[in-house]
Amino acid sequence: MRRLIVPLVLAAGLIGVTGWMTSLGTVGIYRIPGWNEVLTATFQHMQLVLAAEGLAILIGVPIGFIVSRRGLRWIGAPLMALTNIGQTIPTLALLALTSIILGTGFRAAVVGLLIYALLPIVRNTYAGIQSVSPAVKEAAQGMGMSRWQVTSRVELPLARPVVIAGIRTSMVVNVGTAAVAGMIGGVGLGKLITVGISVNVFELVIQGAAPAAALAIVLDAILGLAERWMTPRGLRKDTLRAAKRSATPARGVTSAAP
Repeated sequence: MRRLIVPLVLAAGLIGVTGWMTSLGTVGIYRIPGWNEVLTATFQHMQLVLAAEGLAILIGVPIGFIVSRRGLRWIGAPLMALTNIGQTIPTLALLALTSIILGTGFRAAVVGLLIYALLPIVRNTYAGIQSVSPAVKEAAQGMGMSRWQVTSRVELPLARPVVIAGIRTSMVVNVGTAAVAGMIGGVGLGKLITVGISVNVFELVIQGAAPAAALAIVLDAILGLAERWMTPRGLRKDTLRAAKRSATPARGVTSAAP
């Protein structure tokens, strides 16, 4: 639980800033949205991020797995190249392209965020599977496991923490990127930020940016706990540190010769 103290304090501070901006009521001739509008925008923002992230996981993890297979590199290399190209396109340009093809709104924003969310997931899936020691796989094969059993019982469980770390990175980045979706008629907190920029009202921008930052911090903390929970106990840092301490002899104590 100690890991959650700092994120929760930061999130609470950002929510407090949001409440402060909301309590102003009006700034000059402009009305500041009330709590109902902010909560609705936050819920829509979360829907946007989760929809794009869910699709990115369903697409990105299989692509990362395909790229890691030697026999499938003929299709894995083009898929990786397409993923890289999608990440290099500027955010506004990508969202503009999706809005031209699909029209403005929720669907176009989800597709744009999906393209941006793929690369961290694909790369981490590939890196996680590649990081499994060949000796471990050979030992599994020596125990009589088939290729599929080695993949499902050895490679994927050991790669799981790295895959979750990629999803964690992708999720946090997408929370911020989703704010740009307000510029193509999307929903969510980006709409408040866009209105604030268009009328040059700093308080409106903060009212949209602060809850978006709080949402990113909370999601990152939750996924951090999931990452630790899905890490095999023998690979956890605290377990490894405890094992090293127990294996190190105490000062002044020398092992007796046999």
